[in-house]
Amino acid sequence: MTDFTRQQQIYPLTIVAFAVALLAGCSKPVEKTEEVRPVRAVVLAASDVAVDAEFSGEVRARVESRLGFRVGGKIVARKVDVGTVVKKGQVLMQLDPQDLQLAQAQALAGLRSAETNRDLAQAELKRYQELRAKNFVSAAVLDAKDAGFKAAQANVDAAHAAYRGQSNQAGYSALVADIDGVVTAVDAEVGQVVAAGTPVVRVAKQGEKEVVIGLPEDKVDSLRRVSDVQIRLWADPQRTVPGKIREISPVADAATRTYTVKVTIPDTLDDAKLGMTAVVQFNAKTAAPQIKVPLTALFYEKSATSVWLVERNAVKLVPVMVGGAVGNDIVLSSGVKAGQTVVTAGVNLLKPGQQVRILGQDMPAAASASAAAQAGSAK
Repeated sequence: MTDFTRQQQIYPLTIVAFAVALLAGCSKPVEKTEEVRPVRAVVLAASDVAVDAEFSGEVRARVESRLGFRVGGKIVARKVDVGTVVKKGQVLMQLDPQDLQLAQAQALAGLRSAETNRDLAQAELKRYQELRAKNFVSAAVLDAKDAGFKAAQANVDAAHAAYRGQSNQAGYSALVADIDGVVTAVDAEVGQVVAAGTPVVRVAKQGEKEVVIGLPEDKVDSLRRVSDVQIRLWADPQRTVPGKIREISPVADAATRTYTVKVTIPDTLDDAKLGMTAVVQFNAKTAAPQIKVPLTALFYEKSATSVWLVERNAVKLVPVMVGGAVGNDIVLSSGVKAGQTVVTAGVNLLKPGQQVRILGQDMPAAASASAAAQAGSAK
């Protein structure tokens, strides 16, 4: 290979290397920008409210009767529907009275037979008393007739009691309301055969009402001592009236695992109708205002408890003193003050002085400029 040929092969490679070096010398070094980490944060506020909880429930009557027939039988008539306003003594349902009337007639016939035997025994006793007066019969015979009359009278009394019992049974074929109220449920229909005592109609007494709610296990003890209880209807949320805890169940419900609480509704809330949805609010205040943060805001390092404060889009680690717990929140007794912004999520991924962006807020101008510069460098 001649020198001229070798030079022709080396010359293009030299040009390419020179161009690469020229481009490398012209490009500026990429500036490293600090990562802006998104976080969640809250603004601290001091409040003297120790307990502030709301629970929804249902408006019910304080007294609700589950009525049933005192005898068994087949229902032949239903006189009321759900929502019917009834008066005391009004007939609600009717059983087939045929069998009960036959039993009543049988008891009446037994009473008549017992009365006839008594009258006969009484007449014989009278005759033997006259014979004894003439000394025609002995005293023993007279005593036997007297005993027969007394036994016949006892049979009459027994037959009369049986007849009254069967008469009452016949009267029980009609189910009547025992209070003035409104029908809230009908649990049986015409043609159904029911046993004695089976509830077939529910009647709520007119007058005092209450809201029935369920409290979770972790709220029962704290809310039991609360005296400031407010009630408002879902249909009228602007109107609030004071309520009073009347009853707290000592046993949790087997299905919901909540404790049933009954709160009395005052008479001033006359718009409350049975079955409406109501909200019960519990309020309790402390002696001094407290600052509370979520449990996720605490940062633990070397047996010290701290929080991350956000100042000028940067975080700063500040030690705090924990004063106790209220539900899922932590009370801070020192280290922070109202108005400061504290990180509540992502505390383990931060370092002092790191730039952050609070989720839910607009990106700061500095962070936006930094992101734009980083995008331009990447291009």
